[in-house]
Amino acid sequence: MPVWLTLLDVAGALVALVILYGLALVVRRRVLSRHGGTFELSHRMRPGDEPGRGWLLGLGRYSGEQLEWFRIFTLSPRPKRAWTRGSLAYERSREPEGLERNVLYPDHVVVECETASGPVDLAMGRESLTGFQAWLESRPPGTDWSH
Repeated sequence: MPVWLTLLDVAGALVALVILYGLALVVRRRVLSRHGGTFELSHRMRPGDEPGRGWLLGLGRYSGEQLEWFRIFTLSPRPKRAWTRGSLAYERSREPEGLERNVLYPDHVVVECETASGPVDLAMGRESLTGFQAWLESRPPGTDWSH
């Protein structure tokens, strides 16, 4: 068999794998959002870096007392990060600066939060920010509001 036919078979197999990966990502997103409460949410893995560095695109999902964050281009059904409502404090929001405008989803704002383990930077749409603030403020009765 000629070499070009082998290369053609390999290229066809690679294209099929890419298509299957894409379909798996679509199915995963549908499964994650089947109960509602999901939205586009980016997370800065290394807060404090220069603007535009350390951001990863993803999906956020409210699950009871937790905000779960899933990376967008992975097939894992488990969240990469999760924050409990009681440990997350909203500090401020701002417009993306410099490279952040190119790295983040269009029309997203950067949300700076504080946890016991340090700062957390998130980016979400303005509508999602309103929902996020409402979720944080709707803590159950008897909650300690001092933090």
